[in-house]
Order: sequence, then C-alpha cells, then structure tokens
Amino acid sequence: MTELLTALALVLVIEGLAWALFPDHIRRALGQLAQLPPEVLRIGGLAAAGLGALCVWLLRG
Repeated sequence: MTELLTALALVLVIEGLAWALFPDHIRRALGQLAQLPPEVLRIGGLAAAGLGALCVWLLRG
C-alpha cells in the first residue's frame, strides 16, 4: 500500500511541476484534447495504462 501511495504522490509532483513550469502549454494541450473524439482519448488512455503496466512489470518483475 505504501508503494501505491508513493506512486500517486510522485504523479502529483510531476503534474505540479508541469503546471508550474509550463502553464500556457498545459492549458493549450488541454484545449486540444477537449476537441478529440472520446474514442481517440479512450485508445490513448488504454495505451498509456498498458505501457505503464508493462513498465511496472519489467521494473518489479
């Protein structure tokens, strides 16, 4: 459970740094994402989740 919470905390650190360093770029990217159809977002999300799971498996396996 500690590892999961640590991973979530690192996500917050990375997200926070991105917003702090590149707020205009993030805002523009979110605007572009809002224009994509849900199917594209769903496929991208599944691909990211699969890649993340593969990385965890390779690192922790």
